[in-house]
Amino acid sequence: MLQTFNEKNRDLKININGELLHRDRAGISPFDSAVQGGDAVWEGLRLYKGAIFKLEEHIERLHSSAKALNFTQVPSAEEIIEEIRRTLVANEMRDDVHIRLTLTRGEKVTSGMDPRLNTKGPTLIVLAEFKAPVYDKGGLSLKTSTIRRFSPDTMDPKIHHCNLIQSILAKIEANQANADDALMLDQRGFVAETNATHVFMVESGILRTPRTVACPEGITRATVLDLCATMQIPTEICDMSLTEVYRSDEVFCTGTMGELAPITSVDGRQIGSGGAGEMTLNLSAAYQEMTATAGFKLID
Repeated sequence: MLQTFNEKNRDLKININGELLHRDRAGISPFDSAVQGGDAVWEGLRLYKGAIFKLEEHIERLHSSAKALNFTQVPSAEEIIEEIRRTLVANEMRDDVHIRLTLTRGEKVTSGMDPRLNTKGPTLIVLAEFKAPVYDKGGLSLKTSTIRRFSPDTMDPKIHHCNLIQSILAKIEANQANADDALMLDQRGFVAETNATHVFMVESGILRTPRTVACPEGITRATVLDLCATMQIPTEICDMSLTEVYRSDEVFCTGTMGELAPITSVDGRQIGSGGAGEMTLNLSAAYQEMTATAGFKLID
């Protein structure tokens, strides 16, 4: 689970507001809102054979989050797509690439939280890396974290913002427990997500996933639910307790960076047979087929 340095990324060119810079020279101002207060939104994208899967949906979510945070200046979808394309071309990338897209409110005239101090912005950062899916397809272990996800009246998870301290604290707990990731609960004690991915569980042939009360509107999550409709797999979007997770037949997680990955242990309890279950494998295969044949073509 611990990512390692990929030598192919040693001379990456990073795109900051249209300027392509070597990774060792790239940087943003200390007055930028992302530095000042994590005042930024982000998306993770994956490139498959020259095409980005669900690109339009990711940009729509980026725009939605920026609108919710009242960003006054937001680049158009066409402008963002062009900067992604330029970055990929500059790095000679076509496949097995993960892209971190970040949009900050921009630079402030002086240090402070007040958005009225932002007279220069926004800042668009395109970071593309050669990176295969990061999760072990053989099975992951989770440890339930003491850190709870916010409820919508505290911080609406539909804002895909860059304040990730909750996730980092949960990940620290998972690391200390020698688990791959942390399972995070909402304020009521129901399952929300992991520190980085959405969660699905299978029981008696029914696939269940939490409501988006304390987890984002995941694009890979939505894709899996669409696949289930096509494959006639019954689904439920509902509250899920830890007991239900422990007794489930299968559990898996989803996300752009790691795709679909089985979870075989939660809090030291074996899930199902202790390996990837049949539904997990079938959905993973269907997802792989979709990413291979669908996407927004950027590179020939």
